[in-house]
Amino acid sequence: MATLQVRDIDDRLYSYLRTSAKMQNRSISQEVVTIIEKYVNSTQNNFKNSTLEFLSLSGAWKDDRTPEEIISEIKKGRYQSSRFGERNGIFD
Repeated sequence: MATLQVRDIDDRLYSYLRTSAKMQNRSISQEVVTIIEKYVNSTQNNFKNSTLEFLSLSGAWKDDRTPEEIISEIKKGRYQSSRFGERNGIFD
């Protein structure tokens, strides 16, 4: 079997993994493998029609704003986001 080593895991994420593993009576390593297996199995069906899905997006983005206005809005959203702030959820 292959070995996977992950470094620099956020403390909150590691705490979540430890709690989840304990609730399932698994080691942290077993819990991570289970999470990865679930993810891979759930996304297997999504790859079948990826090309058709991509092609369906052609022309889907219509916007009357200039590129400069769009870029300005994206940059403003980056600074005003609370996504990575300290909150109760693991992925706020």
